[in-house]
This record gives sequence, structure tokens and C-alpha cells, in this order.
Amino acid sequence: MAPFDDMPPRAGETVPPDRIAALDRLERFARLMDTAVRVPGTNFRLGLDSVIGLVPGIGDAISAAFASWIVLEAARLGVPKRKLARMLGNVAIDAAVGAVPIAGDLFDAVFRANTRNFEILREHLRRTR
Repeated sequence: MAPFDDMPPRAGETVPPDRIAALDRLERFARLMDTAVRVPGTNFRLGLDSVIGLVPGIGDAISAAFASWIVLEAARLGVPKRKLARMLGNVAIDAAVGAVPIAGDLFDAVFRANTRNFEILREHLRRTR
């Protein structure tokens, strides 16, 4: 689903193609990191973030670096500092709690910072377009 498919356009309004393309890339990235694969026999989904987080010591730092890309793109797209701070908080929580052995890995699977951050960005653009 494209980022604005569920939103009727306003009269005389067009969304710049570069903005739609950026949101499309970020949505695919968030899905890859958080919900790429369904666990067989369940409706639960895992992403690359959960797998990378299993690497002791540096896994969560690498995941946080990847997750920061959404925040950087949000800044480029004009998201206010308050929302960017909230997005950075999501990344920090994911990295800090994810670093705790075993419990952190379970937390990584359910917190889904990338999806949360994409939704903050999408909601901001929904209100400002």
C-alpha cells in the first residue's frame, strides 16, 4: 500500500512525487526492519531489527544506526523538532532496552521503533499536505 492511498486528496492538491517516493522507501524499510517475516503458525511478525539485535554487544547499536535513517529523512521532510525528539526517543528506548540480554530481544520483537517512527512521519505529512 502506498503511503497516501487511504487519504482522499484535497481539492486542487497534488503530492510531490519525491515526497511520495521517500515515504514509499521509508515504509518498505520500516516493514523490513520490524515485520518482514511472519512466524509460522502465528500472526506474529518479526523483522531484521530482531535478528540484528541478537548479536551480543553491537547488534542493538547497529539497529539504532539503521533506525536513525528514518529520523534523518523525517528531518529532511520538515518534521518539527518536537516530533523528531519523540522519534529519537523511540530509537533510544529500542536500543537501550534491546541491549538487555533475552528480555531485550523479546522487547525488540514487539516495540517496533521503525514502524512507530514511520507512523509519526506519515501522520505529520498527512496533516500538512
